[in-house]
Amino acid sequence: MTERSFMQNRELSWLAFNDRVLSEATDETVPLLERLKFVSIFASNLDEFFMIRVGSLFDLMNMNDGAPDKRSGLSPAEQLQAIYKTVRRLYQKQEDICASLEKQLRVHGICALSFSELETSEKKFCTQYFKTNVAPILSPQIVDTHHPFPHLRNKVLHIGAWVKYKSREVFAVMALPDALPPVVFLPGGDLRYIRMDEILLHIADEVFPDYIVLEKAVLSVTRNADINPDDEAFDFINDDFRKKMKKVLKQRMRLAPVRLELSRPISAPFLNFLKARLPVSDEQIFVTSAPLNLSYAFSLAERLPEIKRRALTYSPFTPCQCAGLKPLEPVIPQVQRKDRLLSFPFESMSPFLRMLREAAEDPAVLSIKITIYRLARRAKLVDYLCTAAENGKDVTVLIELRARFDEQNNIDWSERLEEAGCTILYGFEDYKVHSKLCLITRREHGQVQYITQVGTGNYNEKTAEQYTDVSLLTVDPRIGQDAAEFFKNMSIGNLEGRYHHLLVAPVSLKSAVLQCMDEEISKGDRGRILIKINSITDIDIIEKLKQASCAGVQVDLIVRGICCILPGVQGKTENIRIISIVGRYLEHSRIYCFGSSSSEKMYLSSADFMSRNTQRRVEIACPIYDGAVRTKLHAILDACLSDNTKARALQSDGTYLPRAQSGERVDSQQRMMDQALACQVAPPAPVDLRPQRSGGWIAALKRFFTK
Repeated sequence: MTERSFMQNRELSWLAFNDRVLSEATDETVPLLERLKFVSIFASNLDEFFMIRVGSLFDLMNMNDGAPDKRSGLSPAEQLQAIYKTVRRLYQKQEDICASLEKQLRVHGICALSFSELETSEKKFCTQYFKTNVAPILSPQIVDTHHPFPHLRNKVLHIGAWVKYKSREVFAVMALPDALPPVVFLPGGDLRYIRMDEILLHIADEVFPDYIVLEKAVLSVTRNADINPDDEAFDFINDDFRKKMKKVLKQRMRLAPVRLELSRPISAPFLNFLKARLPVSDEQIFVTSAPLNLSYAFSLAERLPEIKRRALTYSPFTPCQCAGLKPLEPVIPQVQRKDRLLSFPFESMSPFLRMLREAAEDPAVLSIKITIYRLARRAKLVDYLCTAAENGKDVTVLIELRARFDEQNNIDWSERLEEAGCTILYGFEDYKVHSKLCLITRREHGQVQYITQVGTGNYNEKTAEQYTDVSLLTVDPRIGQDAAEFFKNMSIGNLEGRYHHLLVAPVSLKSAVLQCMDEEISKGDRGRILIKINSITDIDIIEKLKQASCAGVQVDLIVRGICCILPGVQGKTENIRIISIVGRYLEHSRIYCFGSSSSEKMYLSSADFMSRNTQRRVEIACPIYDGAVRTKLHAILDACLSDNTKARALQSDGTYLPRAQSGERVDSQQRMMDQALACQVAPPAPVDLRPQRSGGWIAALKRFFTK
């Protein structure tokens, strides 16, 4: 039986992460409109959590699978109970924060209004707006013996009403059409607006004129959107995988409800009707005064005058062209001379895109091979790959169609790439391809040369400005030869390939990581493990980290999200320290370090330490051999370890506490932005000095942005 005192439940750990996201909305150093965005991100995260994680637990419970969670010992039903209890507290916190932010925003002339607060002229404006723009596309419905209960689409806001006609009480409903904006901005000098659901809620009495509206509320149903990779939708033998995915996406819209949100309390008859028809239980129903759709938070700033916008939002930051690559010179020759590391979003993704564009036109380039998991809606990368194929290059794109919620986008891109002449691969039936690898093969003067890019994040030009990721550009033949072997194996469906330098899941990555940890364990208190990652749930890795702690190894973990290992548990994890950083940018890079000084092994990777990544996905970890690149990666790690502003320290009871601020206030992301800007304007001379664990990280950052 697994000893669990140093582990915690995955789902509750994730909720703790989302709580940290919500807490950013209470940080008075964060501009007001950015704080409102954090509330919106929290709500969006929670939506996905219910659709995926809660949906999965419901599936397990409905299959009578009573197997407990290996980390916490909780059954699916017990996990759901704990989730509901935690989420109710978070709803209350969200309500309080929304009310506070709306009050503060009104001081700046940004007013979210109810219908009763509107001035007479504004009420007339809304009434006319409804008649002109809303009424023609509205589809109100009564539910009775002749009108069946409609399908309430996932996360679409509906106005539900309990109405009376003569002696009968029935349910009436109307959905907010997709064509309508979430808010209506009112004429006038200040930024005054009303949510569309508020308008429809007020107008419901007129929409059902022959009925007496007894009560009404905004409601939203969240449905199970989990797609089990083992279900029959993935049984694509003798059929086209792309068509199967399209079928799965259509089915997703009608999956079972896992949550009902209401904008206000409703009567027992009304509530019992919804519970029976959806169906949902009392525990799945959440009543909140906070907006059920906060997506409009991201559009408010663009309507403000520049002076006010600057006061209420983050200072604009454009990723810098300061990775040591000269912007007016071709990228390929510069990479041929020296390995380069790009750090997003502090540095731009453009050098990599320029390199692809050059490769598409370079007569010496024979082929381009790349794995794709997520792309932006508009992707220059696809343009360059298509150009390369049209220019006669051999272009192979391994695109993962099962990137959750990006399936349709990837289907569209795969069709365009295929039309341009690219060879399209869809990966494996039981394993998602999550690696981030690009290989350019050139022949010049009779010699074959590989240019390899390997990264921690997706080839998404939009998220490269929002997520912290790193991307290595190298001509190291050791990496290139392994990359070539990887793509050959992917093309023939071989997951059992062997590599000399790359760690590739599901075969060698986990075993190699465990072996690296064993090497540190053998050193006792001279051992060192330093890992930056998004999530840790893999029980074998958790057990090995505990063993390392017991052996005296100093373990530092920078884990943004889910962390199922608890630090500081007596006799088990006393030598483990864990922090999480939630800030302006989403921490997303994965960096593994084992050992110290010249014997240190360092990797950048696409893989988190989750069982799905280590055992059920195709992932890559790339060793870092170049000294300058290693120094840059240490600069990132040292910045994170020095953060005493946005970092929160995980405690042995699963709670997170702010780190003590002694001396200088350090926000790692802000410092890296400041250094990037300073070095871009007037780059200081490179300093050939290894960063120290304390006091030396600012110098390291200067090297980071000038090499």
